[in-house]
Amino acid sequence: MTTWALAGAMAAAILQPQATAAAPPPQDPADLATTRLEDIVVDRRRLEEVVREFVGEVGAPPYRRGLARWHDRLCVGVANVRHDVGQAVVDRVSEVALELGLDIGEPGCTANVVIVFTTDGAALADAMVAENRRAFRIGLGGLDRGNPALRDFRTADRPVRWWHVSLPVNSNNGKIAVRMPGDVDPYGNPSAPVIAVFAASRLNSQIRDDLNKAMIVVDVDRLGGANLAQLADYVAFVALAQVDPDADTAAYDTVLNLFDRPAAVEGLTEWDRTYLTSLYRVQGGPVRRINPNAQADVMANDMARRWRAGQTAPEPAPE
Repeated sequence: MTTWALAGAMAAAILQPQATAAAPPPQDPADLATTRLEDIVVDRRRLEEVVREFVGEVGAPPYRRGLARWHDRLCVGVANVRHDVGQAVVDRVSEVALELGLDIGEPGCTANVVIVFTTDGAALADAMVAENRRAFRIGLGGLDRGNPALRDFRTADRPVRWWHVSLPVNSNNGKIAVRMPGDVDPYGNPSAPVIAVFAASRLNSQIRDDLNKAMIVVDVDRLGGANLAQLADYVAFVALAQVDPDADTAAYDTVLNLFDRPAAVEGLTEWDRTYLTSLYRVQGGPVRRINPNAQADVMANDMARRWRAGQTAPEPAPE
């Protein structure tokens, strides 16, 4: 299938209505200059600082919105790669999602996570956006990271690139909490949802941010020494959370360091798993902070509590 044909197929797929509901070789330790975090084992304040720094560095929600997570059934689709490779990636992403308490779509479901393999990630991403820009930018602020981030998605040289769209949702009924382009009432007039507030609060909100779709492009010519198991874990992380592609994670033991030092990354780490667990626990709980910064603090506190409860600290980045 040509790049343009594939782009058209993927753009069409992502616009469909969503369902509701080999060990790596050793590396010279001298090449892995990082900051050790051993002091966080005994220093509670240091632990919380480091966790907050990690959350702030990695998380990338739309402007003035909180971090989003999947609430509806997750359906992962893979294109342009051998069946066995694609199935391995689908299975791993679905496995991690199940661990977070998500439901997984049955075979044949409409994909809301689309993973496309290619030999030229920038060309494919650019073609996909040119073919159907509305699939990436719906036309309403606060649903994605905006035009500068979309330009980066189209042009940057990355082994893996991704794009998320999220929606504000009324947690009481699961309905979209904003007027979408084209929404009209039975008489053809512009229509906006009515939000019934049951417990007004200046700190908390019944509106949550749900991930609605994710597009991930894998450039096989830029994977370097990464193997399939490592790649699948990396893709799982960026499929399940809004991650900043420019995050500086060198000081942390995270799968996000895969393409900087593949020999030091086996897959999802304690940092990664605790981040995802806290994201899905806090954002799926009854209390959602109105202020995105306060929301991130709640999540960071949850991560720190989990490490203290286990009497272990997150592993430092390997040296």
